[in-house]
Amino acid sequence: MKAVGYFQSLPITASESLLDLDLPLPSPGPKDLLVEVAAVAVNPVDTKVRMRRASADGKTPVILGWDAVGTVRAIGPEVSGFAVGDRVWYAGDITRPGSNAQFQCVDHRIAARAPTTLSDAEAAALPLTAITAWELLSDRLQVQQQADRPVSLLVTGAAGGVGSILVQLARRHAHLTIIGTSSEPEGEGGRWLRSLGAHHVINHREPIAPQIAALQRDGAPPLRYVTSLTHTPQHFPGLVEALEPQGKLAMIDDFGPADIDVMALKGKSLSLHWELMFTRSMHATHDIAAQGRLLAEVATLVDEGRLRTTLADVVGPISAEHLKRAHALQESQRQRGKLVLQGWPT
Repeated sequence: MKAVGYFQSLPITASESLLDLDLPLPSPGPKDLLVEVAAVAVNPVDTKVRMRRASADGKTPVILGWDAVGTVRAIGPEVSGFAVGDRVWYAGDITRPGSNAQFQCVDHRIAARAPTTLSDAEAAALPLTAITAWELLSDRLQVQQQADRPVSLLVTGAAGGVGSILVQLARRHAHLTIIGTSSEPEGEGGRWLRSLGAHHVINHREPIAPQIAALQRDGAPPLRYVTSLTHTPQHFPGLVEALEPQGKLAMIDDFGPADIDVMALKGKSLSLHWELMFTRSMHATHDIAAQGRLLAEVATLVDEGRLRTTLADVVGPISAEHLKRAHALQESQRQRGKLVLQGWPT
């Protein structure tokens, strides 16, 4: 089968940073679906793993890719709820070979049937970010559908892949006033976020706390929740200042233990939460099947017209050339929405 992978961790400009490969067809385990991959998306985790994980033995390639849509071609003996021919979507498991291959094995408990109203490319843009956003709101911040008062939710880096779906999911909570950040709040970024449902857009290149205070003087409710999706150490003091007492801060980005002062949270009894959407699959948690159920519900919301794809661009078919371009765009940190690759070169 065709695949794209690498052996050495190299800058994306290097000729061997990503390679077109021919690999054996994988065999599904007892709980696995064998999926013929039709489309994949590129996420920040792809570029991070590429620079941090080399081939363990120098002979077995690393295959990236943690967003996919495809068709089930075989199932393991312990699989239930799926059949050969089902069109599925999933974000996969970071400890297993990824979706940048014509065929991939994935645990059926973290997969679901794909939305029927989206193309393969449109659907591939959603699984990883939808899971991350859903778990941020429901599992980490524990935002309730029913609430005793209006409050605000701040989403930093809101125009990216996770933020773009998180804003949409948050709009399902009527008591939330959603504040997104962008480098261009009155420009294209701000228009994008408002079209997704943000009530306000502020500039993350300027101090955040004074902007939140200004919104509150104009009637915005207290800032109860923050999802910090990027540059958390830079924004951390302002987020602590802006949050109301007993508020909640959730993060997904990477930084060192000395980069934030967690003791700053104590005076307000603020809670701090990490979100990693691979936790359930990495550790085979007791509730691993929650991800499959979550993706099934997201598919329903999409098909009912209550969520829309965050696809930004289809870069081309799945090849080393096109994945290099997508990785370079992702590493620029200026990407809005999701980059997708669809189909395989003939």
